[in-house]
Amino acid sequence: MIHVQALTKFYGDYPAVRDVSFDVPKGQVVGFLGPNGAGKSTTMRVLAGYLTATSGTATIDGFDVFSDPVAARRRIGYMPESCPLYPEMRVREFLHFRAGLKGLTGKERADRLDYVIKRCWLGDEERTLIGNLSKGYRQRVGLADALVADPAVLILDEPTAGLDPTQIRETRELIRELGQQHTILLSTHILSEVEMTCQRAIIINQGMVATSGMVADLKRDGGLEEVFVRITKE
Repeated sequence: MIHVQALTKFYGDYPAVRDVSFDVPKGQVVGFLGPNGAGKSTTMRVLAGYLTATSGTATIDGFDVFSDPVAARRRIGYMPESCPLYPEMRVREFLHFRAGLKGLTGKERADRLDYVIKRCWLGDEERTLIGNLSKGYRQRVGLADALVADPAVLILDEPTAGLDPTQIRETRELIRELGQQHTILLSTHILSEVEMTCQRAIIINQGMVATSGMVADLKRDGGLEEVFVRITKE
């Protein structure tokens, strides 16, 4: 579903991502891990079409991110770490607007709005101005936006950032459920989150893939935290 081959991204002379290759099969939830500055967000932004790559290839559901970006984006729901929201719009108004941009109209749009508002626990805030929401609720709006067009692939960058422990638990459960219907690439600093929600993990360090494998296998190698610390110190 997601295929990345030899992806490289330079900022001037600095290689943020170097020769990154990985695959995410259909129906899997995959954790994308690494220390700050490792290249996680850059890679996800390239996949989502927000950045171009210096070299390499990437496809989403068979559509090339670079040569056929519109078709690729139609299959992606992207939630960046800092969601770009319109603070002057109300929650439902914003999601209605975003659904329209993604091609939803009429009853389909209304049904999807009802669904994502319920699934992301926004029912009590759907008429609230986004600018008046807490960071945790803004994260929920960003997740609802990623889900509204029912995409085949979800790319979620730190989806639980700013949430309280109860909200984190609810979001983990939601991601597990969404994994039954969507292919998910999930970036997070919380290793227990990966252990609880993901089947596979990819660890990136200094812009390169350091290791990848099934979470159960990585845990047998001394625990996901031990593997992560060992790799990122090398």
